[in-house]
Amino acid sequence: MCGIALVISGIRIELSSAINESSPELPISEQLVFTIDDLKEALRRRGPDSLGTKKLFLQSWEEGKIVSLIEGQEGSGEKRRSFTLANGRTDGVHGDFRVMENSAAELDFVGATLQLRGVFQIVQPLVDSSRNVLVYNGEIFGGIQIGTDENDIETLMGAMENCCSCNSHLQKGKCSCDESVKVSVVDVLSAIRGPWAIIYWQDSSRTLWFGRDAFGRRSLLVHWPTAEDSRFLLSSVSPISSAERSSDLEAEHGTTNNGFWEELPCGIYSMTVDAPNLDGFLVAEVKKHEWMDAKLEQLIKWERTSVEPKTPREQHDIQSAHSDILPSESGSLQASVVMPAETVLIALRESVRRRSSLHTIFQADMGDIQNELVPVAILFSGGLDSMILAALLDDCLNPRYEIDLLNVSFDGQSAPDRISAIAGVEELRRIAPSRKWKLVEIDASLSALSFEMKHVMSLISPSNTYMDLNIGMALWLAAGGDGWVHEGHDNSNGNGYQRIKYRSKARILLVGSGADEQCAGYGRHRTKYRHGSWLALHEEMKLDMQRIWKRNLGRDDRCIADHGKEARFPFLDEDVIKVLLDIPLWEISDLDQPSGRGDKKILREVAQLLGLHEAATLPKRAIQFGSRIARESNRKNFGSNRAANQASAGSVVIHKNSGLP
Repeated sequence: MCGIALVISGIRIELSSAINESSPELPISEQLVFTIDDLKEALRRRGPDSLGTKKLFLQSWEEGKIVSLIEGQEGSGEKRRSFTLANGRTDGVHGDFRVMENSAAELDFVGATLQLRGVFQIVQPLVDSSRNVLVYNGEIFGGIQIGTDENDIETLMGAMENCCSCNSHLQKGKCSCDESVKVSVVDVLSAIRGPWAIIYWQDSSRTLWFGRDAFGRRSLLVHWPTAEDSRFLLSSVSPISSAERSSDLEAEHGTTNNGFWEELPCGIYSMTVDAPNLDGFLVAEVKKHEWMDAKLEQLIKWERTSVEPKTPREQHDIQSAHSDILPSESGSLQASVVMPAETVLIALRESVRRRSSLHTIFQADMGDIQNELVPVAILFSGGLDSMILAALLDDCLNPRYEIDLLNVSFDGQSAPDRISAIAGVEELRRIAPSRKWKLVEIDASLSALSFEMKHVMSLISPSNTYMDLNIGMALWLAAGGDGWVHEGHDNSNGNGYQRIKYRSKARILLVGSGADEQCAGYGRHRTKYRHGSWLALHEEMKLDMQRIWKRNLGRDDRCIADHGKEARFPFLDEDVIKVLLDIPLWEISDLDQPSGRGDKKILREVAQLLGLHEAATLPKRAIQFGSRIARESNRKNFGSNRAANQASAGSVVIHKNSGLP
């Protein structure tokens, strides 16, 4: 996981109508004051291995040309020219052209790196010989070939340098570049398989490219220019300003930065800087581009071929399918349901393998990562999704490594997720006795988390409800991995174990996000099905998948990455999404059956194939309820669970001075 950011000043930015409609101007009271140092501090938590900055200056000259200069390097053009910068200082004392007033712009790139690939240390931002600048947060699991000892960003930088710069993509015209440079930036980014967010300056075309992957698996926030704050900003996370840190935390709580940032909608964006208009300012228009990969476009549309059964035979199969997930006398599953479940199992196993492969890693003052006993951990409730991920990780990871199972509770050993986690690890030990499983019990209390709550409020921004805060807090604590483990040997009276303090050092965390959205795991899916049958269920699941970037993934990414950990989402692998969409909806879920049987039917069959017979029957339980943070939050902020339910506490927006713990 990395942290990336860009601050632009001195360019008058116009938004296309599609972007502008979703970005109303904000009142002065909603502006956020922070320094570049505040931004760097927030990003450094995401990327603890290195931190770098680059300043790019743009200047317009009388003949209408725009020249660029990267701080510490020679400017573009045949001669080095004088730059009058925004702060009044001049870089260089000679030049042949007169500078137009207000025609200087500054682009500040910031990159913090959590390095999980590559032999040599990477320090972002990267600048190539063509003066292109790149900051990147992501993993490339396919689409672009990455060697086992190579780093994603270095390989991507090489691919981007070879892209055309004729801007034909802006007008959908014919490329005028050389035959050897027919690939565009949009082509390269559309080809990537895996999570990513990017900011890239293409110097030859004076174009800034930015965006995030089609499902929003990496956070990227945007501040569109307003009348009160004309800067254009991009950042992986919202920083806490110096002023907020110095204020009395007990006196003021709330989202002072709410409204300043937006989640950048998934997609690829560009803005080409042009010569000044009549008032002398450099100008640029933000445009959004279509994906260039037809298969990816199909996944984004999320259309399923077989939504509802058409024949009586298919209806009969649905009514009897719940019995098919039970093992036969031979211990195998019924043949009628094995094929779809096995297809999903194969895709999921490959997805976990991609996300747990241990590449050659640069050893940057952080110990011998390759020899760490626990390179990969799982956010673990003991429920269906996390149990499947644990069993698959055991299949994919070298047996010499331990696996940490990170479990959060706000009610000690009595929280539902703690109870299911303890039962789950016992089932895992039965199917994989040679693996050393570590259940990391992370105990928490809201009354002891005043400072941490303020910090997590900043991380979840622009999300701003009590439900967002509860989920964010639970994820943040889990990712920290600071808890207790039971060490020792079992004996007849159960006294052979002792509970000792432990902190997980795993830098890769597998998370089950996307399973409920794709397999009808939410209660609202059952409601839609009962009121509108199969088509209504499909439309609700489609809506969930198409808004997961805004409701879940950006928030979750920011909370997990804050500990210098990288969240990876096996259920949101492009191949897994494709496989699930190819399966008839009635094979995915059967909501005529009770909870724990018909919901996420296909995943319950996968669990059976893995030998997880107990986990296959567990009902869905959200982290805020399973950990019991929602109950504690309701009591503290609403007086009781009943009062909170009456107020629909989960969707209540947190306001300033709301009296948070």
